[in-house]
Amino acid sequence: MYAPAVRWSGGAIRIESFEVAWQPRHVFGCGQVSPGRGEAASESFCGTFQRGYFVNKSELIDHIAKQADISKAAAGRALEAVIGGVKTTLKKGGTVSLVGFGTFAVSTRAARTGRNPRTGEPIKIKKAKLPKFRPGKALKDALN
Repeated sequence: MYAPAVRWSGGAIRIESFEVAWQPRHVFGCGQVSPGRGEAASESFCGTFQRGYFVNKSELIDHIAKQADISKAAAGRALEAVIGGVKTTLKKGGTVSLVGFGTFAVSTRAARTGRNPRTGEPIKIKKAKLPKFRPGKALKDALN
């Protein structure tokens, strides 16, 4: 239920359901109800983030700034540097291993033949490189 889901959207990493740093209401026991998606957030959720289980980039920057006692601008630059480093390494075909957190790697999907859904004609689909994330043992242990 609380497994991390790392999504790539528009070249950015989005981490959902990340319980290690952002815990849901029933774990905190703070009594505040977290707003769902699309609902307005009244106050910060137990002082960590505002929108329940989903954390967007600006909320992550706020969290980094608060935890590291730095400005939001510096936290934003730090997050951009990390994301940029991961992207650059993956573009070169390498892997990024963060001990205890997990490993980012590139996998290759083989070329294959598909079908045009409108006409039914066979089409060739090129091979593609895909980003993958494999959670580390410490992250798995923290979630269970």
